Amino acid sequence: MPSASRVLVVEDDDTVREVIRRYLGDAGYGVLEVADGRAGLWWAVEHAPDAVVLDLMLPGMDGLQVCRELRARRPQLPIVVLTALGEEEDRVRGLQLGADDYVVKPFSPRELVLRIGSVLRRSAPEAASVGPVVDGGLVVDRSGQRAHLDGVPLALTGREFDLLAFLVAHPGRAFTRTELLAEVWGWEYGDQSTVTVHVRRLREKLEIDPNRPRRIATIWGTGYRYDPADRP
Repeated sequence: MPSASRVLVVEDDDTVREVIRRYLGDAGYGVLEVADGRAGLWWAVEHAPDAVVLDLMLPGMDGLQVCRELRARRPQLPIVVLTALGEEEDRVRGLQLGADDYVVKPFSPRELVLRIGSVLRRSAPEAASVGPVVDGGLVVDRSGQRAHLDGVPLALTGREFDLLAFLVAHPGRAFTRTELLAEVWGWEYGDQSTVTVHVRRLREKLEIDPNRPRRIATIWGTGYRYDPADRP
């Protein structure tokens, strides 16, 4: 429930931060606020919020550095980055560093609240009755929100785990990027490069040679397909 969730807002613009605080508060979230990157990193590590809203243009330590450090220290912490209109390179870089979602400024506060709700729902453990999926050396435990490859834990972000779990649950079926945005992100529309970046990160963690993937195949003109380990 939102009332049980705390969101850390790392934003140096006082007006933007106040708007975010008000809308998140009205939605039932507890809100922590800081105005620079180093303080944001410290609060996120020491006070364990349930999600972070992270501006990319910050004093002290920029948002990309904060995102990188947070991913190293708290791999499954949901992170939503704020980017300026037209800064596609920064947005893609943020996703590559492990952000779960992004919102482009100027943004609708209601949209941001919906995005926060989405990443929090997807980071919540599922019922214990959901059994793990085993495919060769890959084990995906949806109820425990964890995955192992050949006995080694995979350091996945929440959204990376969601994408992997969805694909593994539908072996041999090709999905378009639009379908994956809807099924995994809960978006009716959005930047399809979000899917591309997350698939690339998954391949780097799953594949022996990410440039010649055997598990997550690219289906040209369509999207992506998960191929089980025992395929011919």
